[in-house]
Amino acid sequence: MMQKESERVIVVGAGPVGLCLSLALAQAGVEVCTIEALGEDNFLEQLPRAGTNHPATLELYERIGLYAKLEPRGIIAPLVHYWDRREHRLIAEFDHAHLKDDTRFPYVLQCERIKIVEEALKLAKAHPNIELRLASTFTGFAQDSDGVTARITNASGDSESVRGVYLVSAEGARSIVRKELDIDFEGFTYPDRTLNVEVAFDFRKYGYTERNYISDPDEWSNLFHWKGPPDRWRIHFPAGAEEEAALMRPEALQARLQKFLPTGKPFDIVASNLYVVHQRVAKKFRVGRAILAGDSAHVNSPIGAMGMNSGVHDAFNLADKLTKILRLEAGEEVLDRYERQRRHVALTHTQAQTIRNKRLLAEKDFAVRQRNHEELRRTAEDPKLARAFLLRTSLIESLREAEQIA
Repeated sequence: MMQKESERVIVVGAGPVGLCLSLALAQAGVEVCTIEALGEDNFLEQLPRAGTNHPATLELYERIGLYAKLEPRGIIAPLVHYWDRREHRLIAEFDHAHLKDDTRFPYVLQCERIKIVEEALKLAKAHPNIELRLASTFTGFAQDSDGVTARITNASGDSESVRGVYLVSAEGARSIVRKELDIDFEGFTYPDRTLNVEVAFDFRKYGYTERNYISDPDEWSNLFHWKGPPDRWRIHFPAGAEEEAALMRPEALQARLQKFLPTGKPFDIVASNLYVVHQRVAKKFRVGRAILAGDSAHVNSPIGAMGMNSGVHDAFNLADKLTKILRLEAGEEVLDRYERQRRHVALTHTQAQTIRNKRLLAEKDFAVRQRNHEELRRTAEDPKLARAFLLRTSLIESLREAEQIA
C-alpha cells in the first residue's frame, strides 16, 4: 500500500533509533522520509559508541531482518562479570542462560553502534517505502491540523520543505524538535567526565569475560570486548577536572592503563575519547504530531548499556502505534500511551538502573561496598535471584511492565 506524501512519516536522524523506526514502519507499508545530516562520504566516520545489545533488542532486530546482518559482525556474550578492582577479585558472574525460557536470545551481542547503523542503512536504502535524504540538515519544522512540514538544507545547500503526517525526532540529545517544542529536559549532568580508551589486547588471559563492571572507590571501570579485526577492548574510566589535552596525552593514557593492569609493556591504543555524561528525561515525549524517541527523549550513563537499547525499544513501540493510526485501526490517543509507556521506562528503569550502577561501582564507604558485593554474590549464586536480576538489567522486565500501562 503506497501512500500520498501527506501520509508519510518524517524521521529525523539515521542512528539506530531512526533507522529501526524507519524500517519497522516501511515493512508495515508506511511511507517514510528519513533525514540525516551525514552524507555517503562521512556516514561511517562516527565515534565508536554504544554496542551492547540486550536480548529484548535482539528480538526486535530480528523482526526487521537486522539481527542476521549483525551477528557475524559481533560477539555473542552470555556472561557478565562484576569485579573488585582493589583486590582484583571476581565478585559475581551472571549467565544469561537463566533467561532461556524468557527469550530466544539468552545472551547479549557485543556489536558497536557504527556496525548497526551501517547494516540498517543498507536495509533502508533497499526498501521502496523509505526515501533517504542523506547530507540534509534538519533546521526546524511547523505543524498544523493536517500534518508537519520539516525544513531542511539539502546536499546542494538549498533550503527545502518536506511534508508528512507525523515527525519523529531521533536526532539525539541536542534535538532541535525538543527545543522548538520548548520541552524541559529534566535531570542532571555528572560533574566528572568519562574517558574511553580502546586497546588491541586480550584481557581474557587475565580472567575477564566479554563484559565487565569493575568497582573501585577511586577509579571504577567498565571493560568490554569488540570484534575486529583487530579485536579490541574498550575501557571506561572516570576523568576529573584535568585539561583534555593532559588527559589524552599518549603517556597519560598508558600510565592509566598500566595502573589498571600492570603488564610492563605499552598497550596498543587504537582510539580514545572523552565525554560528559547526562541523566535527563524529557518532560513530554509528544506535542501534537511531533514525537521524541531515543536520546531526544532520554539520555543516561552508559553503565549498563541501556541508552541505545531503550531507544530502539521506543522506536518499535512507536512504529506499531503509528502504523495502527495510519491504517485507521486506532486513534491518535495511542500516542499518549506511547508517552506513558516509554517515559515510565525511562524514569523507573533506564534512569534508576544506570544511576544505581554508577553509584555501586564508585561507592567509597568500605562497609557499604562490602555489603553491595556480598549482595551481588548471593544474587548470582541463586538461580531465581539471578534470573530476576538479568530480567531487569537486560530490559526484558521494562518491556513487560510497559505493556501493562494502559
